[in-house]
Amino acid sequence: QVQLVESGGGLVQAGDSLSLSCAASGLTFSSYATGWFRQAPGKEREFVATLSWGDSTTYYADSVKGRFTVSRDNAKNTVYLQMNSLKPEDTAVYYCAARYGRRGYTHPAGYDYWGQGTQVTVSS
Repeated sequence: QVQLVESGGGLVQAGDSLSLSCAASGLTFSSYATGWFRQAPGKEREFVATLSWGDSTTYYADSVKGRFTVSRDNAKNTVYLQMNSLKPEDTAVYYCAARYGRRGYTHPAGYDYWGQGTQVTVSS
């Protein structure tokens, strides 16, 4: 049974940093493309970042480019999202996702497995 478990969310002030983790069981991240998405109240789930399998190509939403970094530790079977210079508009529930394939997608429908989400709240 595949499980993705996010952690690391919390309440921070604007300008602060947070590091989210997504630990996997039942699959090996080194063979899956992974993505981070977020969903704010009343809004649709939106793409944040993706990390491809193999060459570890990354791709970011314009709104987080230069501030967020996605990475993977194969030994720990964990994917990370380092978030710097956080803004109030980054407030959302953050989800990690995995799909069996090389490329990461920017649309949620492209992913096979999802975590339960972790809340990130940025106060002004």
